[in-house]
Amino acid sequence: MARLLFNFAIYHIDIIFDSFCGLIFHSMSLTGIFPIDKWDFHSKTILAGLAEGELKQLMAHAREERYLKGEIIFREGNMPAGIYYIRSGVVKKYKIDGEGREHIFYIGCAGELIGYHAVLSNEPYADAAAALEDSLVSFIPLSDFLAVLDSSPTLSRQLLKTLSHEFTVFINNMSVFAQRPVRERIAIALIILREKFKHSTKEGQPIMIKISRDDIANMSGTTRENVARALTDFREENIIATSGRKIEVIDIERLVNISNFSD
Repeated sequence: MARLLFNFAIYHIDIIFDSFCGLIFHSMSLTGIFPIDKWDFHSKTILAGLAEGELKQLMAHAREERYLKGEIIFREGNMPAGIYYIRSGVVKKYKIDGEGREHIFYIGCAGELIGYHAVLSNEPYADAAAALEDSLVSFIPLSDFLAVLDSSPTLSRQLLKTLSHEFTVFINNMSVFAQRPVRERIAIALIILREKFKHSTKEGQPIMIKISRDDIANMSGTTRENVARALTDFREENIIATSGRKIEVIDIERLVNISNFSD
């Protein structure tokens, strides 16, 4: 029964996912000024509440793998052999359109699971994943994941809850990236990236967004040239500071105002 519900949820998320991809995703907290919850899949909560024995069973044959920046974790069209747990680093999920253009629709960070959609639907990956920075990822074999899923009501509930929230995230992304001006979309992308890179930043250190201009363009559904112009404007307005590919947001409140997407 649980798997039937998962397949139903996956089916509807895939419809939203395909539509969305055609359109294009320590310091001051975002709480109260920007609804970052609407941009996060909440996959960190999937393993929350699992009994110690269930978690041990899930991780019994997990294999840690290091991915250098730019390395592919899984490819669109391949059949899944398991799921992936991000232990450290930042990962992008993306889809390639018919013209070979990359559309980034999600950024994952430490503590998040990826690759479970294809496992639940027993279908090839509908997207791809790659490391945005050097990352440590645990690969959990398919058999272990399904065994715990079949025996754990907690894991089933958490997955259904997460899939339902992802549906909301995709709807939100579609409406924003279909209707917003380029400047606002780039501001939103920088806010999301700042939040994701915060997880790999040591306490007391500035949050540095280490990402190419092409990736920002692929995330915000625009061109590299538009990204370069927007970053230059933000830098001249003292909203960000840049050093090579690194970007530091130094005035998050003004960036949120530019995004025109507040709590």
